[in-house]
Amino acid sequence: MKMEDIARLAGVSKSAVSLALNGKPGISPETRQRIFQIAKEHNYQLKSRSPSADTRTKSLTFLVFVNSGIVLEQYYQQPFFRELIYYIEERCRHRGYSLLFSAVDMNNFERDIGALAKAPHKDGVILLGTNLSQEQIADVAVKLPESLVVLDTCYDTLPLHFVEINNTMGAYQAGIHLCELGHTHIGYIASNIKIHNFEERMKGFTAALREKGLQLNEHNIFSIAPTILSSQDALKDQLQAYLAAGHKMPTAFFCECDYIAISAIKTLSELGYRIPDDVSVVGFDNISEALIVSPELTTIHVDKERIAYLAVDLAIESNNSEMRVKSKIKVDTELVTRLSTAPPLVAAERS
Repeated sequence: MKMEDIARLAGVSKSAVSLALNGKPGISPETRQRIFQIAKEHNYQLKSRSPSADTRTKSLTFLVFVNSGIVLEQYYQQPFFRELIYYIEERCRHRGYSLLFSAVDMNNFERDIGALAKAPHKDGVILLGTNLSQEQIADVAVKLPESLVVLDTCYDTLPLHFVEINNTMGAYQAGIHLCELGHTHIGYIASNIKIHNFEERMKGFTAALREKGLQLNEHNIFSIAPTILSSQDALKDQLQAYLAAGHKMPTAFFCECDYIAISAIKTLSELGYRIPDDVSVVGFDNISEALIVSPELTTIHVDKERIAYLAVDLAIESNNSEMRVKSKIKVDTELVTRLSTAPPLVAAERS
């Protein structure tokens, strides 16, 4: 019995199993109890750490600025970040490092970045840059060690190490997928919070449509909160106003992240649309919830394990050597086709 087996039986991710068995926050009590019960029934024994693990002195710090953009105070409960943290911790252990956590409230940004220089960051810092602007990262970087690695964003002109998703490629793959299914009347559901990643996804998606001789009509662009998994009245109101203006519902939507896609599926269902018979939906990130929603979500897979490993290795390598020239690493994506997309003629064929 392995963690993967427990995850499959419990219907959760491997990272959720790790959080439960190691007594860490980030999952609900019900999920934790279900995981414990399955582990007990199958006589799963959690591997104890070696004696040296408790006495190791090397450590990396995972630094997060919370309460801004899509990074909430309970960020470790958000599926994408939860999985990312799991793999960062796993890689740190493999390399003989412990992982420390430091969270700064963005509401106190100016006050708290001054304290960063005094903090014992030891052997390097991995900064979650998802919700940070170029100027904010530059301000933070002067307070941190040379071995700083910025994760999940990238600004080409900053002389810092970055590891990011190939956002443009992922959204391009989603656009090509919908076009090759035969969709020509396509909508786009964006985040109402603008970050670097989402801007790159818009570029990739519109590039795919142009390549197929299409363009994204500005009337077909909607905007909602990116951190809500339930249906959203804001989207419902926008779609109803769109239809009332005489527009036809798009036969497919690309959503800037899986949270938005899952919310869109639930909202469209409440409006009476069948997924994918009437409307196809594609997400981005391939979080564990993409397999739980009905129908299962077609999405863009982000290799969180590889991203995490690259960030840890780069931080350690940078700390152990004089790397005057910085690196910017972009990790490619992969389309995962599930049940939320189909050709636009499916509805007509079934009626």
